[in-house]
Amino acid sequence: MIGQDPSRINDLWQVMYRAGFYRGGPILMSAIAGIDQALWDIKGKVLNTPVWQLMGGLVRDKIKAYSWVGGDRPADVIDGIKTLREIGFDTFKLNGCEELGLIDNSRAVDAAVNTVAQIREAFGNQIEFGLDFHGRVSAPMAKVLIKELEPYRPLFIEEPVLAEQAEYYPKLAAQTHIPLAAGERMFSRFDFKRVLEAGGISILQPDLSHAGGITECYKIAGMAEAYDVTLAPHCP
Repeated sequence: MIGQDPSRINDLWQVMYRAGFYRGGPILMSAIAGIDQALWDIKGKVLNTPVWQLMGGLVRDKIKAYSWVGGDRPADVIDGIKTLREIGFDTFKLNGCEELGLIDNSRAVDAAVNTVAQIREAFGNQIEFGLDFHGRVSAPMAKVLIKELEPYRPLFIEEPVLAEQAEYYPKLAAQTHIPLAAGERMFSRFDFKRVLEAGGISILQPDLSHAGGITECYKIAGMAEAYDVTLAPHCP
């Protein structure tokens, strides 16, 4: 890479990806992402043009944003939401549950559902929220928990199971009306290809700092569009 023309972004991306024997994975793709973003930054500065303009211009003038609210105790989450509402947020992402066993008891399920129920009761329909399982739930327990959460109408459920268990996404999606989201732990268009072909995911969430950078995520966005799947970059 040293001494190469930084304007040849696509060429340099392929060099970084194909030069090694081992491809993909979080370490390589995160490293490529950092360099890729720097290359786009260089090009934008040389041409005195923002990167979004280099990529074809705006698609919309504004987008809806949500804020993350951490914590597993209902009172803490409710306080966090109240604080963020004071600065204008009305949409949030919350923990969907604590870590559950492979086959857990009804008390663990009830505890997770109770947290969400208290939040919905506290704010009614004044707020919207998505729930993040963080891949901490087995497929059998995800099936149970998703069903129990349906009455509280979350916007989506993120990482109901880990991406390496993508074969469960269509099975889980078939039993619920809640959109499923995933993607922060997928690292290339080839990972996303497998998930898109399997079906079941309504929202893809590639992370531009881990999934190969702007160049790769732009390709992933095109793939999502072809499958009529929404894109919501992780931690933009």
